[in-house]
Amino acid sequence: MKMLMHASSGGSLLRVTVAVSGLCVPSNLFRRYGFRHYSVSTALPSISTKKNNKYLSQPINAVLDIGGTKITKDDVVKDDPTNNVPDSIFTKLGLQLHRRDKHPIGILKNAIYDYFDKNYATEFTKFDNLCPIVSLKQNFDDVLVPADHVSRSYNDTYYIDAQTVLRCHTSAHQAELLRMGQTHFLVTGDVYRRDSIDSTHYPVFHQMEGFRVFSPDEWEKSGINSTSYAAEELKKCLEGLARHLFGAVEMRWIDAYFPFTSPSFELEIYFQEKWMEVLGCGVVEQEILKRNGRADNVAWAFGLGLERLAMVLFEIPDIRLFWSNDERFTSQFSKGQLGVKFKQFSKFPPCYKDMSFWINDSFTENNLCEIVRGVAGDLAEELKVREEVQSKLNVVLR
Repeated sequence: MKMLMHASSGGSLLRVTVAVSGLCVPSNLFRRYGFRHYSVSTALPSISTKKNNKYLSQPINAVLDIGGTKITKDDVVKDDPTNNVPDSIFTKLGLQLHRRDKHPIGILKNAIYDYFDKNYATEFTKFDNLCPIVSLKQNFDDVLVPADHVSRSYNDTYYIDAQTVLRCHTSAHQAELLRMGQTHFLVTGDVYRRDSIDSTHYPVFHQMEGFRVFSPDEWEKSGINSTSYAAEELKKCLEGLARHLFGAVEMRWIDAYFPFTSPSFELEIYFQEKWMEVLGCGVVEQEILKRNGRADNVAWAFGLGLERLAMVLFEIPDIRLFWSNDERFTSQFSKGQLGVKFKQFSKFPPCYKDMSFWINDSFTENNLCEIVRGVAGDLAEELKVREEVQSKLNVVLR
């Protein structure tokens, strides 16, 4: 069938390639977005794509209990003009892969815990069951994210309503824990960000936040200023953690920028013949400590993505595999066994489909990714823009 379409001036035509297995997308989902050429491939390299595949389906629980907080679907997926949380995201709430001792994410979390237990005795309090529903203030204001920062947009963050979001980072609990009197803590949890579709990005992933407060007597006896003392202690701690996870690797520190730390750094290691970023960190901005009753102290903080490191340590090629219930995946890992190499098991090749549609000026790629995930789930392997054309078209249907 050939189509003839007429577009108003200023419209864009996009071609999209989508690799899908028997996927039919309702046309009304695309009407408001326009026309782009994307490439979407399905049939994950290590997941069976049989119809009604039980390994890919995720049940929607009626009521979730996360850290003592009762959550229903209506609490998260609301009929609210500011709500942009789809059903597919709600199904991930409460799964908490980081709390599964035989899962790669849980194995890695426990390996990091082991390092802190061995080197810092019982100094660090561990939190891994905090509710992911947080206020806008907790997620952004408390960690000094500027009002105009891109991460606050509806394109990047899942909003439950105008003042409530699914946390974008575990730093959302930082201020709350400081006010509770916590000075040394590790926070692990699932975090949520609207993102692209490919083998290294997923709208849900897991982070660990580390935080340590120092009192004046600790740095005064060192003979150096508080900021330099905290930075030195931070680097010593994290270099030890990198060796604990990756062995005797070469490391380097890169100056970075984060709204909530200054100075800020990224740690890179030379692993498998290339430099790889491991984590971001820095000396906590004094304003955060001041707001939370610690004006006389100094502190450091770090944050790392568990999937990013687990994909390297376990040689897992696709981030979506972490969510698989397929025994061919889950049976490969055991409690306490860090770095077991994943063995691929699927013989199904990707299947590619092209589609084109008109878009308007409000279109964003993340909007399309949400539509594709809502229909194809994790069968959609990758989505790529193939071309974009600015033009007027006359269309004929045949």
